[in-house]
Amino acid sequence: MKLIDIASARSGDKNNVCNIGVMARKPEHYAILKEKVTAEKVKAHFGELIKGKIERYEWDAIESLNFVCYQALDGGASRSLRMDTLGKNFASHLLRMEIEI
Repeated sequence: MKLIDIASARSGDKNNVCNIGVMARKPEHYAILKEKVTAEKVKAHFGELIKGKIERYEWDAIESLNFVCYQALDGGASRSLRMDTLGKNFASHLLRMEIEI
């Protein structure tokens, strides 16, 4: 299944760092997110788009994960020639990630 089937997401930026918040649609989906959506799998999903490390933070109180992606915006909004220089589409891209249940 795709991540979008059990989660929603938002993303944004600061300089060359993209932040992606992933929220479980139902409480029972949060355990799946914690198990299946690791920083390593997110890094593999984005491939060369994210050149730096990815850190994952868990926020159990609101059943959400937060991914901080370094060197993700090709230098940032004022330097990049990418279509999305602000990281707003990263959430949509991550929600298309395939996960096995």
